[in-house]
Amino acid sequence: MNKTRRLLFQIGAVLILAAIAFCMMVIGRGHTVYFDNKILEYDDETYEPPYKVTVYVGGEQVAKLNAKERGMATTIGQDFEMELKIMEVKGGDETRETYQIKLPRTLDGIVVNLPGYLAGLPEEAWMSEFVPIVTESSEEEEVPGGDEFEMEDLGDF
Repeated sequence: MNKTRRLLFQIGAVLILAAIAFCMMVIGRGHTVYFDNKILEYDDETYEPPYKVTVYVGGEQVAKLNAKERGMATTIGQDFEMELKIMEVKGGDETRETYQIKLPRTLDGIVVNLPGYLAGLPEEAWMSEFVPIVTESSEEEEVPGGDEFEMEDLGDF
């Protein structure tokens, strides 16, 4: 009786942990969304960025982007809502719009090109994976001042 009861508790604990893991997977994972306000070339057309875009996520301003700039926000889950305040030309009127984006579950860093998104282009044109640029340093890098442990010939004593 004691062994059966212990086994049932162990199986129950494993099932509860599996259910929690499944719920966490469904609820979502964290994403970093980067906003590019940069020129986009797609299908032999060029899409120019607005003069200034202010991005709000959850009612909080996360980025104020002039042309050729990038901002970012972090979010949890696949449903992403952002509000954009857009000024097309310097000194022009600002328009406010709210947009919803379904984020892919497989990507952690997502780049959204705002001119392409606002132009209504397909997702593959304006969404891409963020890949950090790794700078390689040469292995034989010269250190200014030479080797600090190098011994000089001090002559005879």
